[in-house]
Amino acid sequence: MGTSLRMAPTAELLDGGVALPDTSRRTFRLDGTRWETPGPDDAEALVKRLVRAGVLDRDPLVADVLRGHRPAVSQRTVERRFRAATGLTRGAVRQIERARTAARLLAAGEPAAGVAAKLDYFDEPHLARALRTYVGRTARQLREGAGGAIALDVDQRLTS
Repeated sequence: MGTSLRMAPTAELLDGGVALPDTSRRTFRLDGTRWETPGPDDAEALVKRLVRAGVLDRDPLVADVLRGHRPAVSQRTVERRFRAATGLTRGAVRQIERARTAARLLAAGEPAAGVAAKLDYFDEPHLARALRTYVGRTARQLREGAGGAIALDVDQRLTS
């Protein structure tokens, strides 16, 4: 969270993407440099190379705010930088995190009514809408492990 492509504003990437010119099955061009297309086990290494090359930017203020720190700048500045770096408001990120927490609890077998109460959802339908919107699964799918692999933790490296 808070990492972005230097060459494209985050707002353009949110619910969209970037057309990469001169792309083949084995390579792609990004920010004027040819990169090897990673396999599933090589994606993290590619990200590290992109960071070293300066293709990716990271706003440390976003990481600090997500860890609960209160930076010595105005709340308006925090919100503006947070939105510029992530493409989302802090409130949207909180909603996503709450839905992920609910998904983890449901996948662990907790009843939907208990999860809704524990995480301050107004009611179960509100929880259900949040799960569909932010996690892409229903409570039943999460309890049954149905619907395919899903990464519920930002720091989780594998999805299956």
